[in-house]
Amino acid sequence: MKNIVILSGAGISAESGIQTFRDTDGLWENHSIKDVATPAGWRKDRTLVLEFYNQRRRQLKDVKPNKAHELVKALEAFYNVQIITQNIDDLHERAGSTNVLHLHGELNKSRSANNAKLIYSQDGDINIGDKAEDDAQLRPHIVWFGEDVPLMSEAEKIVKEADILIVIGTSMQVYPAAGLVREISAECTLVVINPNDTDFDFNGRAVHIKENATKGMTYLYNELATK
Repeated sequence: MKNIVILSGAGISAESGIQTFRDTDGLWENHSIKDVATPAGWRKDRTLVLEFYNQRRRQLKDVKPNKAHELVKALEAFYNVQIITQNIDDLHERAGSTNVLHLHGELNKSRSANNAKLIYSQDGDINIGDKAEDDAQLRPHIVWFGEDVPLMSEAEKIVKEADILIVIGTSMQVYPAAGLVREISAECTLVVINPNDTDFDFNGRAVHIKENATKGMTYLYNELATK
């Protein structure tokens, strides 16, 4: 079986009703990115940061995977499918996908503020005073802007083995994730599903399906499932 690697971004989750931050003004649901998604924001106001992600976690329970998530899962009947997602939600998993790597962390996990290896499942809120086993405050298990991406090397290895790389719902503006496209082999087929043009240089290699995630994946699934 051929290897399909899915690189998914905010666009696929947006169709399930999950709001994303706007690159143009640097706001995420009216919060400044520097206040809720950076180490400096955490140092400045832990209560604000915890409540911001607590709200995101509560909202996640009210949304469902959409058809694009379901079609990505359905490809597993024909291909070895590995998902590398920039999203912190669990919609790929809830759609049934079995191989999901979260580059930027997971909303339903927490970790020690002092030891990134002490990671826990997190179903409810994280509050001030909630401690990890090392007695440090728990924080969201999210890779904030300015922090290292610990799973990047693993993601690079996965991409290098891809026969087909499908980029869905990402503007390719966030690094180092955007750099993964540079790791594909010369024989790899590159497909981009995005209704908008992007400034990212795909070196003329990409087949660009100018549709949203659901429509684009419907078209692509019909193509791939018949081969």
